[in-house]
Amino acid sequence: MKGFHERNDSLNCSSKASIDSSPTPGTGSEPGPNDSKFSKTSLWSNFFASAFSVFDTYSESSSSSACERKSSFSKTNGWTAAVKRVVSGGSMRRIHERVLGPSKIGISSSTSDIWLLGLCYKISQESSGDVDATSALAAFKQDFSSRILMTYRKGFDAIGETKITSDASWGCMLRSSQMLVAQALLFHRLGRSWRKPSQKPFDLAYIEILHQFGDSEASAFSIHNLVEAGKNYGLAAGSWVGPYAMCRSWESLARSKREEIDLECQLLPMAVYVVSGDEDGERGGAPVVCIEDASRHCFEFSRHQADWTPILLLVPLVLGLDKVNPRYIPSLQATFTFPQCLGILGGKPGASTYIVGIQEENVFYLDPHDVQPVVNLSTENLEADTSSYHCNIIRYIPLESLDPSLAIGFFCRDKDDFDDFCFRASKLADESNGAPLFTVAQTHSVFKPINHGDTMANAGGDRMDDSVRVLPTGDVDGNSHEDDWQFL
Repeated sequence: MKGFHERNDSLNCSSKASIDSSPTPGTGSEPGPNDSKFSKTSLWSNFFASAFSVFDTYSESSSSSACERKSSFSKTNGWTAAVKRVVSGGSMRRIHERVLGPSKIGISSSTSDIWLLGLCYKISQESSGDVDATSALAAFKQDFSSRILMTYRKGFDAIGETKITSDASWGCMLRSSQMLVAQALLFHRLGRSWRKPSQKPFDLAYIEILHQFGDSEASAFSIHNLVEAGKNYGLAAGSWVGPYAMCRSWESLARSKREEIDLECQLLPMAVYVVSGDEDGERGGAPVVCIEDASRHCFEFSRHQADWTPILLLVPLVLGLDKVNPRYIPSLQATFTFPQCLGILGGKPGASTYIVGIQEENVFYLDPHDVQPVVNLSTENLEADTSSYHCNIIRYIPLESLDPSLAIGFFCRDKDDFDDFCFRASKLADESNGAPLFTVAQTHSVFKPINHGDTMANAGGDRMDDSVRVLPTGDVDGNSHEDDWQFL
């Protein structure tokens, strides 16, 4: 982790040559051209996110006559149909490529190590030899293509009382979050070493996981159920939502499913802990992983039967105003070295992606912006076609190009794994030069709102765990940097 912070001093934005890989049919398409007129990406993304979100919505005034409704429909139907054709075709990919900014396909010419969700691939021929480097690169590609991909779908049952049957143009944040949670389930049930088999039949656990993310109310973690669970946080079919609301929606959905099903049959067999700062993030500042809270979440999840259970940590962050503050970039890079890493929900406003790996200043991501027909898998069919849930096309963009509003995920299998996470997170905060992504505390009593020049005091007199370090959000000179944070 220290190496990331040392290398930050020499970070630059120079682009590297790309080694293109041939796209495979079905899961990807050609990237859009690099056009300078789309440099104002946030403007474009907000336009498309707000404009496209209304095309599938259905509203009707109780006082309108049938004649008026027919007239209104005839005026808008042609434009709506035209936009739907754009959204459902390759043009949607080109639009979102421009919103996200220039991206590249394949692996850059760099020979630096690649980190993918906690695993390191050494592709340098100098350090590992030609054969080992080639083998490491092939292993990375296999690992990447084994990650579960969730994309826009069309043709599913209408969401709730709406007439919306596709999430194209508005559901990318929901799809990105589905990918992150799906990886957590893969790690829990099949282990980090699992790779998608080349031969059928598939593992039952693998098919069951995909089934849970089907596009119907019958699937526990469908877009339908996510929208319903997130109503209190602003989720609505046809509207875009940010990372913080998305994390809270998953917390709500997990709670509702836990109450419906016996403990032994939990579909999400882990506690969900959304990490936030003082007073639930109302004051801004670095979120705090409270060990006491994590323990309570596990205890409640087990219905008071166990002191600890597997736990999913979701950490929503806002690391700047218009772009990620460079002070946070080394810490973001280092999170991919954590064995507990589940990646990042991030991208641009209105164009979310699931970021799974990093090489120097470039991040590798899975892109949900392809529109595919709905697929609802049966758990009884172990030879089902699951190709639409994976992607062989490796895309990357500069880390610094991400929008500052994002969320990081971590999965801790047991108490030892959580303790290891806390140790790594505390060490990362120590090396952050006063700009930690988040901090770690034993109890609530040890973190209080930080004012300019204040020092951290243990007001309650509780003794902290020796392995845990709590840092104020200011730098070593006592200067606060909360201006870089937006209230969550």
